[in-house]
Amino acid sequence: MAIVATLAGAGLARAQTADNPDLSIELVDPKVLRVCADPRNLPFSNEKGEGFENKLGELFAEKLQKKLDYAYFPQATGFVRMTLGAHRCDVIMGFPQGDDVAQVTNPYYRTAYALVVKQGSGLDDVAALEDARLKGKHIGIVAGTPPATNMAINGLMTGAKPYPLMIDTRFDSSAAAMIDDLTAGKIDAAILWGPLAGFYARKANPPLHVTPLVKETSGPRLVYRIGMGVRPADQNWKRLLNRLIQENQPAINRILLDFGVPLLDENDRPIGAETATKSP
Repeated sequence: MAIVATLAGAGLARAQTADNPDLSIELVDPKVLRVCADPRNLPFSNEKGEGFENKLGELFAEKLQKKLDYAYFPQATGFVRMTLGAHRCDVIMGFPQGDDVAQVTNPYYRTAYALVVKQGSGLDDVAALEDARLKGKHIGIVAGTPPATNMAINGLMTGAKPYPLMIDTRFDSSAAAMIDDLTAGKIDAAILWGPLAGFYARKANPPLHVTPLVKETSGPRLVYRIGMGVRPADQNWKRLLNRLIQENQPAINRILLDFGVPLLDENDRPIGAETATKSP
């Protein structure tokens, strides 16, 4: 609530408490929740509002009692610069901790790259890339992503099928292409970022099996915390988003689980519907 104080010789000045910070300097429009998003990048977002980041935007707009609006731009080279950096919007709904292109809020979920296979393939219980059953298999991998290093360390690159990392999401989807190839038997397994793995595995007919790669003993860790990205100077806005994340974690978890995101707690244990009230 605003506190109004009389300052000698200066008339009335308004100060804001931590519960209701003055965001008029930091935000494009304080009355609107302006989200930076990709127009065609499910399960994250699209122009129809069908992604889980769209649903999170709706949740936060409701809690903030603001109108929701988007600045759409393909999430490729220049995305942050052309959206958040250009002051066309005020928040990127999904941003990894440790990326210094923007300032990151507290995390609202934790997930991992995952191995996707057909049910009954004999690879259903493979939980690490060092498993001998993967030797000689054709495995789909997005080129340049962290698990490619783990595959190389374990001698799995000979039969790997690479898919491009940098694409125009308006026209292509490496994840969808990889899952189509897996379903058609062109590859034996696929390695995808957790939210993509869970979403596309559910859509496949029959559904595919997803195992988060949390047991890697060599190469980079494949587990990441995801927060929201804001401009470095927007400290009040960041604090407000942190509070919204903390207060609405159960609702956030439910949205993510509805989209098949393999949620993990801090001990790498899966978070299901029965434990969805917990924080990441």
